[in-house]
Amino acid sequence: MAVTDLFAGEIATELLKHLLAIARKSALCRASAEELSNHINSLLPIIQEIKYSGVELIQARQSQLDQFSVLLQQGLELSNKVLNSNRWNVYKNLQLARKMEKLEKKVSRFVHGPMQAHILADVHHLRFDSAERFDRIDGSTRQIERQLGSLRIGGVGGGWVEEEIRRVEGLEGGLRVVWGIWGGKTTLVKQLCRDDQLKSYFNDRILNLTVSQSPNVEEMRLRVWQFLSETECMDTSSEASQWNLQSESIFGARALVVLDDVWSLSVLEQLIFRVPGCKTLVVSRSKFPTVANQTYEVELLNHTEAMALFCHSALGQNSVPVSADERLVEQLVSECKGLPLALKVIGASLRGQPQMFWISAKNRLSRGEPIGESHEVNLLKRMETSISYLPEKVRECFLDLACFPEDKKIPLDVLINMWVEIHDIDEEEAFAILIELSEKNLLTIVKDARAGDLYSSYYTIFVMQHDVLRDLALHLSNTGNINQRKRMLMPRREASLPKEWERNADQPFNAQIVSLHTGEMKEMDWFAMDFPKVEVLVLNFTSSEYFLPPFINNMPRLRALILINSSTSHAVLLNLSVFANMPNLRSFWLEKISVPHLPKSTIPLVKLRKMSLVLSKIDNSFDQSVMDMPRLFPHLSELTIDHCIDLVKLPVSICWLRSLVTLSITNCHSLKELPSDLGMLDSLQILRAYACPNLKTLPPGICQLVWLKYLDISQCVNLVCLSENFGRLMSLEKVDMRECSYIKKLPKSAVSLHSLRHVICDEEISWRWKELKIAHPGLRVQVVEECFDLDWLTD
Repeated sequence: MAVTDLFAGEIATELLKHLLAIARKSALCRASAEELSNHINSLLPIIQEIKYSGVELIQARQSQLDQFSVLLQQGLELSNKVLNSNRWNVYKNLQLARKMEKLEKKVSRFVHGPMQAHILADVHHLRFDSAERFDRIDGSTRQIERQLGSLRIGGVGGGWVEEEIRRVEGLEGGLRVVWGIWGGKTTLVKQLCRDDQLKSYFNDRILNLTVSQSPNVEEMRLRVWQFLSETECMDTSSEASQWNLQSESIFGARALVVLDDVWSLSVLEQLIFRVPGCKTLVVSRSKFPTVANQTYEVELLNHTEAMALFCHSALGQNSVPVSADERLVEQLVSECKGLPLALKVIGASLRGQPQMFWISAKNRLSRGEPIGESHEVNLLKRMETSISYLPEKVRECFLDLACFPEDKKIPLDVLINMWVEIHDIDEEEAFAILIELSEKNLLTIVKDARAGDLYSSYYTIFVMQHDVLRDLALHLSNTGNINQRKRMLMPRREASLPKEWERNADQPFNAQIVSLHTGEMKEMDWFAMDFPKVEVLVLNFTSSEYFLPPFINNMPRLRALILINSSTSHAVLLNLSVFANMPNLRSFWLEKISVPHLPKSTIPLVKLRKMSLVLSKIDNSFDQSVMDMPRLFPHLSELTIDHCIDLVKLPVSICWLRSLVTLSITNCHSLKELPSDLGMLDSLQILRAYACPNLKTLPPGICQLVWLKYLDISQCVNLVCLSENFGRLMSLEKVDMRECSYIKKLPKSAVSLHSLRHVICDEEISWRWKELKIAHPGLRVQVVEECFDLDWLTD
């Protein structure tokens, strides 16, 4: 069959007419008919392009189109059966609906949305229009250049690193340093590591580590050792003694270790393993000439490249449009001095702004060139221009990002809570500010697959920030008299508090936010400080034991307390007496902490609304004999327990928190049982039991949650059934049960779920839910593919 005969007999036209009739007549087949219509309508003009080119297709292409023609013929026959089916024959209509959906999936897979036909059309265009071909290639090249930041490597061609790495010979490991001022080094090296030739050379044995300013050197050293030796030893002390003894017998295979964002020579020296077969690639702002075999400088952009990047960021195209003032654009680009990140951020801040706004920005940049300052400080001042034009609240939220460690994912839940408490805004406004900062390239949102859905949680979304932008936030926050600063921040992990703080401790500090970044802290490591206005306290530390700062007692306005432990083991908190009186605390975040047993003298936290326990050890902390939760947290409305591997049974005491609106138990792989008294949570509206693989049943009491609107039991892979009284959940609007493969049927009472609007499930159970559409026409059943996400393991 020739391409000109693909739609012979008007198969497609006739099928479209039938599908339109089906969409009007059959509710069961409406969705499939509409999807099929969309596919065919999108294909018609493309096939016509191929048809009129007048070139005979090769056999393989023609065979594909022949198969597609047969598929459409089958669709025409099936559509006739649907139209002729009696509407009262429910069983037959369900069978036909399933066949229609299978047909739609076949068509979708065949055309791939519909890329195969597009490719055929492109091939014909490429044969007859060489000018368009080269324009297209040139456009693709420019796009790739933009993605890589139009970077150039001084004095070397595109394959410089691969060739140099391959030249390194002998038993000693080769070390190369990619260095330069801010912007583009990491992107460049990541692109290199995706190169197939390089991956083949190292047999895919490539390890990427982000070191940063405050690394856990021992942990990173162990990770490098495990990678090179292909062992899983977790005891650093026992392994370290044999590192040098065993290297000759187990090494030799090629391996590449990439160390990104290295700041200190002393740290770098500890992470270098000069063993046979191992090559090391370092990404840094410094050259490290004493240890590097070779260095490569990432140069700043030349004028042409800088213009293209700035115009793309500020004007949405690669050159200055006729309507713009080219001289003004040239001046702005010149002020950015070829720095990719400055061009990108400042350009984004000017996008859509009037000309006077651009002139003002140029004048600000021009004035930001004090003689004698270092290049880095000078560049910070240039980038400050893009921040100064932000609305006040948006600017303050940007500065708050400096409270968190560099090169780490920031849970959005923590960030939103902090913004809500400190800036007197609601969650919706806080999320809008987040989007605005993202659109201006001031942060990056790392999204979960279900982020943005109704009832989705902020803890599934993370924020990351380029280290340069964090430096900028620190630079802007750490100015002025220390006692009058709005934020008191430690830029990196230190063994003790800054000496400047101690020298000024005789006067109160008026900061609203305090962020500490330390190792282990003992009682004698603290000194007295007075914080009468602090509302947010962030304690980042790396230790298995941590003495809480006594000056918490001098924070009467404290509203949000965030404790994040970055060590490999759970931290035990000491000095729990600081919890005795926190009358204004509203949000509490514990990460990788052994949940403390609060003293019985603790005054009830009457304003506490949110509590999050992440990667923490719960043990028996919530037992009634240990902690009287209803008394201590009388108004707690949201409780999150995430990645707590020792949680086997949810404590009954949680069921007595009658004020709970949201309960999330997620990624708790040891959880086997939910309490039978769960129905006592008569205010509960959102229940998540996500990714708890050992959970086999839901308690009958769950059916008493008459206000429950959202139930998430996805990835509970051993859950066998839903309760027979499931239909009593009269307020239920959404159910997420993806990857619950053991649930084969629905309870009969499910037909009573009159408020249900959205179900997310696997294909095997989807037909059961779709049968409910007869009684509930507004129900949307979403079938999803399996999604395995282990990104959290890298944090």
